[in-house]
Amino acid sequence: MLMRTDPFRELDRLAQQLVGPGTWSKPSAMPMDAYREGDEYVVAFDVPGVTADAIDIDVERNMLTVRAERRPVAKADDAQMELSERPLGVFSRQIVLADTLDTEHIKADYDAGVLTLRIPIAERAKPRKICIGVGTGHKEISG
Repeated sequence: MLMRTDPFRELDRLAQQLVGPGTWSKPSAMPMDAYREGDEYVVAFDVPGVTADAIDIDVERNMLTVRAERRPVAKADDAQMELSERPLGVFSRQIVLADTLDTEHIKADYDAGVLTLRIPIAERAKPRKICIGVGTGHKEISG
């Protein structure tokens, strides 16, 4: 139901770690998990240290885009940085959603640094039973 848009995403993620923080024009990759749970798809993004108001979720046609920005924490004027390993900047992920998903009813929850999207499977894509009618007469079709 989901397709990767960039086969070199992992290589790009490693390069971004070496180059520096992401920007709005060139965001860093955002790790995610995707799985089916009952009648919905669940996509979970790791965005620790990001406030809910710094997360942007868009759907255009079948393209889902999630962007988040981790901003620097305010420090006292006399604070002296000894070690800084936590990446700052913009993080983004785009995934193509299948036509069988209902993009009109996506639910988003954010808890403990994990953004979870629940995307229901469209009614037309769910398996259904087709009843077979049994007729008593035969119809002849002529052309």
